[in-house]
Amino acid sequence: MLVLENLAELVGKYSEDLKSEVASFKIRQQSFDASKTQMMGVVNLSADSWYRESVCLSIDQAIQRGKRLAIEGALIIDVGAESTILNAERVSSEAQSSQLVPVIQELNEAGILVSVETYHDAVTKACLNSGAAVLNLTSSVGDESLFKTLSDYEAGVIICYVQGEHVRSVNDFILSDDHTDVLYDYFAKQIELATKCGVERIWIDPGLGFYYANLQDGKKRIQYQMKTFLETFRLRKLGWPVCHALPHAFDFFGEEVRTAESFFAVLALLGKTNLLRTHEVAKVKAVLESMECY
Repeated sequence: MLVLENLAELVGKYSEDLKSEVASFKIRQQSFDASKTQMMGVVNLSADSWYRESVCLSIDQAIQRGKRLAIEGALIIDVGAESTILNAERVSSEAQSSQLVPVIQELNEAGILVSVETYHDAVTKACLNSGAAVLNLTSSVGDESLFKTLSDYEAGVIICYVQGEHVRSVNDFILSDDHTDVLYDYFAKQIELATKCGVERIWIDPGLGFYYANLQDGKKRIQYQMKTFLETFRLRKLGWPVCHALPHAFDFFGEEVRTAESFFAVLALLGKTNLLRTHEVAKVKAVLESMECY
């Protein structure tokens, strides 16, 4: 059982990390203020996506969902065309681009910040050309060419932690005694390369929403997720805001699975997360506003 003593122990052990400041910045004339937590709403153009409420089976549906999530309070709309679940169909870069581009164009013209979730260079370039402001990079092979392209477009990047070449090529997850140390080393190297190439807008994402073969046991998976949420503040010394995808824990929430993201949002906020990636913007917004009342 998570109790107050667990939080006190973390604060006592890593109190210096709590004092670290992370960057705020402007992106496409909008401000990302790291002093408060903001939301990124999800639009899935893949029918394989697990979260049925986020799936849009047409371009018009995707545009309408993106606009609705923005009205509900999302600062950024994250669009993707290939699910990350283990048995999802692979979608070619051409097919992904043909679905994503018109959605991005329409949302961009409406003044909405759009992020594209992909590990394909070709999809990234097509979406940047169409107005995407952020790359949600679900690959571990961010290189100079990719980061320089992002810099040229003055785009931001969400650097995800992936154990494998990209999110669709992962196998078993190797969990060390201090996973936050592993995350720190991984992100430090990626941040150094990205900033060297001129990228000025960065979020880091520990990748809690990815499907590793040996993390199918609900209790084991949720233990790893809860611990990572609560220790998020230890990554602040990297200097950049942290983005977390909110999990679902179907084994525990069952038919109430649509309330799971609200629960995990509380843990993420306690850990000082800066950006929440959520399918349930309206519900999570209520959590944010309630926590701010303290």
